[in-house]
Amino acid sequence: MSWIDRLHAGLAKTRVALGRSLDLITGRALDPAAQEELEAALLASDIGVRTVSKLMARLLEQGRTAADARAVMHAAILDALQGGQREPIEQQIKKSSKPFVILAVGVNGVGKTTTVAKLAQRLKQDGLTPLLVAADTFRAAAIEQLELWGNRTGVDVIRHKQGADPSAVVFDGLAAAKARGVDVVLIDTAGRLHTKTNLMEELKKVKRVLARELLGAPHEVLLVLDGTVGQNALAQAKQFHEAVGVTGIALTKLDGTARGGVVVAIAEELKIPVRLIGVGESADDLQDFDARSFVDALFGKD
Repeated sequence: MSWIDRLHAGLAKTRVALGRSLDLITGRALDPAAQEELEAALLASDIGVRTVSKLMARLLEQGRTAADARAVMHAAILDALQGGQREPIEQQIKKSSKPFVILAVGVNGVGKTTTVAKLAQRLKQDGLTPLLVAADTFRAAAIEQLELWGNRTGVDVIRHKQGADPSAVVFDGLAAAKARGVDVVLIDTAGRLHTKTNLMEELKKVKRVLARELLGAPHEVLLVLDGTVGQNALAQAKQFHEAVGVTGIALTKLDGTARGGVVVAIAEELKIPVRLIGVGESADDLQDFDARSFVDALFGKD
């Protein structure tokens, strides 16, 4: 199955939810009752209040029928997602001074360690030399998981013992990267609730250490989000962005959720580009986010 096919399959539930919302007004004029039904249905697909309001305003300005609604919504969502799109991470790294530093952040259970490892594997396959840094020192399992991935893919891992200061691991990882001449450093941090001030302060410290030791670092602050949690992902993005300045989103677990509309809310409300998207468990299922492919899959286009 091709990546496009996997994306199409992964967004099936979200596509059905969005399709039902548009089907509500099929054959009807966009009178107040139809508008209210459509707005409620869009909100249920986790596109978000502010974003739905903008979509409805654009729809009322440009369309009058259900057919208009589908076309207008497709164009509006595409505009929202394309606004902050950037070149693929590989190209960004190749153009930058080395080492390029990617700091991965997020709450527990979103697939952060796996995402970091999959990205390292992808970068290596593209001819770059990655280095993994196990800065999640709270969980021995996270360190072991990253080492397993490193052994499997032939990527070196810098680690300390469980309970070590994450900033110390990051310091050593950066020193190793400079000494070995690697292209990109990928830092896996501990999952933390976005509402826990002390843990967010620790993350800020990690970022300060990187900035002190290497000009411009971290070059990418990648927030990993679980696509199944809907609007909670938007709340997480807001908190992490305020704390450490998120530059990109990696969205995981989109397969099997009806809440894929949260991608639109994040792009529209926070103006943070979605960089990577995952719709499966294999390394190949982590791909660059392409707005047009995503929107076409969302609306059922092949």
